[in-house]
Amino acid sequence: MRNTAPEALAQRPPEIAAKPTIPVACGVLVNERGEVLIAQRPAGKIAAGLWEFPGGKIEAGESARQALERELREELGIALRQAWPLIRFRHEYRDRIVILDTWRVDGYESEPHPHEGQRFAWRAPGDLGDLACLPTVAPILRAMRAPPHYVFTPPQAPERFIRAGLERLPAGSLLRLRLPALDDAAYAQLAARIAPQARALGLKLMLDRDPALVAALGAAGWHASGRALRALRDRPLPREFGFAASVHDAEEIERAAALGADALVLGPVQATASHPQSAGLGWARFQALRGLAPQTVYAIGGLGPERLAEARQHGAQGVAGISAYWRC
Repeated sequence: MRNTAPEALAQRPPEIAAKPTIPVACGVLVNERGEVLIAQRPAGKIAAGLWEFPGGKIEAGESARQALERELREELGIALRQAWPLIRFRHEYRDRIVILDTWRVDGYESEPHPHEGQRFAWRAPGDLGDLACLPTVAPILRAMRAPPHYVFTPPQAPERFIRAGLERLPAGSLLRLRLPALDDAAYAQLAARIAPQARALGLKLMLDRDPALVAALGAAGWHASGRALRALRDRPLPREFGFAASVHDAEEIERAAALGADALVLGPVQATASHPQSAGLGWARFQALRGLAPQTVYAIGGLGPERLAEARQHGAQGVAGISAYWRC
């Protein structure tokens, strides 16, 4: 988060200190092949020639959903039927600040046609590398690719319990091997035994000890606890591996972003057995903090797969949890 103390603002040129904030609604249309619709900004508009997801400014008195319906009708001639919140984040340009309220659109009537002279194309979410896109496209694509479930192992779980439960976890989930009672050597040995089974089941294993273990075991990535995050000075592993971090406030969100984190686990949303001393952020505070982060954000704290729709309504890409995923 930027330093917005009065003395910091006083040091800025007036045109920087007074940047307008523009609320924008945009939609990621998904067809039956899983492709997304991307549009090129036409001549005469700011950033003409760059590619973006369709949408536009939220007018006074409109909700984000109402603005999205209007913009898709005006730009593409379609009627919105089914959509859910995908990601809401803040992006600062040189001359303005945009709050981008992005929705995944799975249902609409009529075929999209360009009504404003723009070009558009259907592409797989991982096949946009040849297009010059606005900087807001990257975090939206990360949100599209993120699995909706991030499962933590129970901290005292024995190996046989973990192995027996892996097959019952949601397909494609992230799986953090979180076993704080083990020393580093025992953790590494257990991770080496768990990794092949997790990989065979399509689970994305996240480790939280020595980051070098990730590449050595072919894991998906590394997870930083709050304490580990505070100790870091650089991104702990190469970009081809995922980097997630547990965060609880705006300062930790800013630090994780500066270190290049790909995903955040934000909470606790409500009090839990593992954090009984915390009353929890509540959904309103969660949503406000989530808006500071362009990363994929998972909500944690008394949540499980049955709360996924609720979490998405408050800006999360998914939910993270422990006990709710290991009930037998």
